[in-house]
Amino acid sequence: MIQVEHINKTFTVYRRNAGFNEAVKALFHRQKEYIHALQDISFTIGDGEMVGYIGPNGAGKSSTIKILSGILTPDSGACSVNDRIPWKDRKSHVKDIGVVFGQRSQLWWDVPILDSYELLSEIYEVPKNQYHQTLEELTDLLNLDQILHTPARQLSLGQRMRCEIAASLLHNPKVLFLDEPTIGLDAVSKLAVRDFIRRQNKLHKTTVLLTTHDMQDIEALADRVLLIGKGRLLLDGSLEDLKLHKPGKHATLDETVAALYRDYRI
Repeated sequence: MIQVEHINKTFTVYRRNAGFNEAVKALFHRQKEYIHALQDISFTIGDGEMVGYIGPNGAGKSSTIKILSGILTPDSGACSVNDRIPWKDRKSHVKDIGVVFGQRSQLWWDVPILDSYELLSEIYEVPKNQYHQTLEELTDLLNLDQILHTPARQLSLGQRMRCEIAASLLHNPKVLFLDEPTIGLDAVSKLAVRDFIRRQNKLHKTTVLLTTHDMQDIEALADRVLLIGKGRLLLDGSLEDLKLHKPGKHATLDETVAALYRDYRI
């Protein structure tokens, strides 16, 4: 279970104008700006749930994922994932979670995918028989047979994302955090990834928190939606609750979400 209670996170950003003179001035006096990434965020996600976490760029989605995975420490508030505090019990915590950041890789760029998987299995201390069994299952489900011996840098984006998802699941995590996993993928690759995530949830009861700008991902995968804007949680309900906000009779889900962004001025 994931429990988040009144989480707050603020970042300090230093700004200056362009030019050499401004750079010299900044040595003695820097202009500070405080970015309130998360403000009093609270929610609970039960075991085996698949939840969509949506909002515009800069809303606080990735900051939430980083706190839940133990990368960031919040300024205040409480958080637990499977009865562990992510940033305090990080070593034991990461053995129970898988994380995919759509724009960051956990694969080693110049070595074959299989070598990256072998190294990850050692890092997570996965027993050899379990590793080979899981790898065989993931290879079959994600159709990785032809690319396991190819370096990551030589793969297409769709192929690499399938490999990234497999890498996050080699240690059979109970919770999977997906931060824009289908970004830049073609239609065929998106369908393959969505089908796999559904199957993973059904077979292993994996809890999934998915952030995305693609509303088709949300419709295909999530039963529940969290809407965040300017660091605040604005809506927590079912997909049907979200659709009740449709601006017109024949509005698509994209149009519905865009109308919500306008209503909440985010």
